[in-house]
Amino acid sequence: MPMIYPALWPGKKMIWKIFCGLSSETMRRRLVFVPNLKFRPAANGKNKEEIVLSILIRNVTVLSMEKEKDGSLKPPFKADIAIEGSKIVSIGTADFEKKYDKIIEGCGLLAMPGLINTHGHVAMSLFRGYGDDMELMPWLMERVLPAEAKMTPADIALGGQLAIMEMIKSGTTTFADMYFMMDKVAEVVAASGMRASLCEGMTTPMIGQHDKLEDFPAFYEKWHNAASGRITIMLGPHAPYTCDKDYLKRVGELGRQYQAPIHIHLAETQTELEQINDMYGCRPVQLLEEAGIFDGNKVLAAHGIYINEQELRRLAQLDVSIAHNPRSNMKLASGLAPVAELLAHGINVAIGTDSACSNNNLDMFQELRTSALLAKVRELDPTVLPAAQVLEMATINGAKALALADVGMLLPGMEADIILLDLDQPHLYPPTDLISHMVYAACGSDVDSVIISGQLVMEKRQILTMDCEKIQAEAAQAAKRLCV
Repeated sequence: MPMIYPALWPGKKMIWKIFCGLSSETMRRRLVFVPNLKFRPAANGKNKEEIVLSILIRNVTVLSMEKEKDGSLKPPFKADIAIEGSKIVSIGTADFEKKYDKIIEGCGLLAMPGLINTHGHVAMSLFRGYGDDMELMPWLMERVLPAEAKMTPADIALGGQLAIMEMIKSGTTTFADMYFMMDKVAEVVAASGMRASLCEGMTTPMIGQHDKLEDFPAFYEKWHNAASGRITIMLGPHAPYTCDKDYLKRVGELGRQYQAPIHIHLAETQTELEQINDMYGCRPVQLLEEAGIFDGNKVLAAHGIYINEQELRRLAQLDVSIAHNPRSNMKLASGLAPVAELLAHGINVAIGTDSACSNNNLDMFQELRTSALLAKVRELDPTVLPAAQVLEMATINGAKALALADVGMLLPGMEADIILLDLDQPHLYPPTDLISHMVYAACGSDVDSVIISGQLVMEKRQILTMDCEKIQAEAAQAAKRLCV
């Protein structure tokens, strides 16, 4: 369960911070006094309030993702990081006269921006390992679709909880998600402390089917900038082959009306190219352009594997980001995305995991390494996609892809979305090049603690906002019912 903050005792500047419902393993109930409190709008709505804490991370190695004048990444350096509320207020030598609510000793830790996972379907974590090593269409028709047909709102929430637990424990602090019954995912995001850009997956409705486009205004009004700004809302037309041209035109119009980014699968498989050519006599990118999807809209295109030179030049002129999903693409044998060419044309490329059903985990550190190595193999050139550029894809580029201006770097004034990695690991020694190590050697399990929007959500590998043992047990039971 989320943290519960009862009212202050009269006349006292303290509060009971109660963690209820946790398993016996992680402590049934813990009481902590927190002095000198301030408040901000609560995580689950606009009319309540939550605690604003001040945190000091002392004597930590900082990988800020800030650029030097020559465009290279600033090397890691030692500093104190001071956090007030949701923001980083200083990186340097802290004011030790100030009273901090929480002090984290950073010796032996590396602080870096939380990773940003720009494409996934979190509820599908309940299908992990169900239908491996199958071709795409049999996998979809025989496994995924029958299982999805049985899903209840509680299943969606449970799958979301399981995925968010996994992402927090492996250093992801922001994710983009497309699925159905997304109100339930939004509720889980709000309670967990996570940051997310969410969209309801939409397809052209069959006769008698409900049109999800009609639900978008209410969904947007309810959840956009909710949870103290941690939740943002996008439009989610599923793909060019599931949304016809007229439907895509309506999506584009709604995007312009609400200034909402559009998240869509694009150019993922050869089959998609053939289908669009048969239906419209063109390629997927051209179809979206003719439908007006790109006109005045910010677009997040997942996969982008089959993009030719002419399309590369055109996409570079538009506000389009590509969410590269290397391990999912490999597992489903979808193909190899032209990442080096995309970047060379100036197209913003970020990184995603896709779902745990086609990956099979959500560890972004594995995606970093795979992105770098796969690009080198595709181009037969070991110099393409160096470590620093891959780190940018998972932080700075991810923030740009999701239209989030104040995450992706560690700088004063930015949101305090920070992960702390334990550097005292044999695979991170010798500490010759920590930028390289974060891509080629680090693992999600190296993440020691996680701060999102200034709130400590994981400390020393223990998630503080979710009952992990309970969620895992319930997920195992749900899978027995769904995956049969």
